[in-house]
Amino acid sequence: MEKHPVYEIKKFNCKPNENDLYINDFKSHLIHHDFIENTHSHNFYLLVFFTLGTGLHIVDFDQFEIKPGSFYILKPGQVHSWQLSEEIDGYIAFYSQEIYNLYFGNKRIKEYPFFRSSKNSPEILLNETQARELKKYFDILIDENIKNEYKKLDKLLNTIDSILIELARIYISLNAHTVHPYNLKINALENLLDNHFKQEKAASFYADKMNVSLKHLNRICKDVLNITLTDFIYGKIILESKRLISVEGKPINEVANELGFANYSYYTKVFKKYTGLTPQNFKKQSHF
Repeated sequence: MEKHPVYEIKKFNCKPNENDLYINDFKSHLIHHDFIENTHSHNFYLLVFFTLGTGLHIVDFDQFEIKPGSFYILKPGQVHSWQLSEEIDGYIAFYSQEIYNLYFGNKRIKEYPFFRSSKNSPEILLNETQARELKKYFDILIDENIKNEYKKLDKLLNTIDSILIELARIYISLNAHTVHPYNLKINALENLLDNHFKQEKAASFYADKMNVSLKHLNRICKDVLNITLTDFIYGKIILESKRLISVEGKPINEVANELGFANYSYYTKVFKKYTGLTPQNFKKQSHF
């Protein structure tokens, strides 16, 4: 199976000194970079705001319907592809974690609520008023990006941050995304899981690392995510399995070994439990 690409910002920029930031209207972007419709991932943050047209956006194997007002916020490593109508238009912006964190000092990009958990949806549907207000910010980005004026980078980054603030306010206001007092615990759990999931799959390991009881950590997962701690751990493993099988095209036995499963049949059993398919059948059915 063909391995799918992981893009860097410099893939989209002509100027070598602008490899941490990219801004464009979507129609112009697509003219020169139509390869983005195929499955890929990237090592930067991505904002996409659609103002015209329709289509489908597949993100980490979940499908979203594109329409005017659709806004997508993607983190590094997420796998996605597009199916777009001919009249599609809007705005697109890329920025690296490094440029954001360096510029804003103690403020960190991951503090925004839509970046706190992998369970958060990458899609926000804007109403007409919200879309109109956010369009003003993107028009500023497009206009400023064309110019070469004093403190251009400052204005671009501050405008991007203003967009993130407006999106965070919308995100928090939605009932489905109410900020929960346990969110910091979930964020800490995700950081641990990112570092240890290939070696450690026992729920007790993560509870011990966080200095909380297994019962309490399981209750946090149920309260915030409505799943058990074990399901949260294996959800990460299954998503990574899908990426390795479909996106990187690795043989299934290599995927099992990379994810720390010494017993191949047990890996197959776990995969089928959480997906309803064997890894082999998933690979056959995958459109990535």
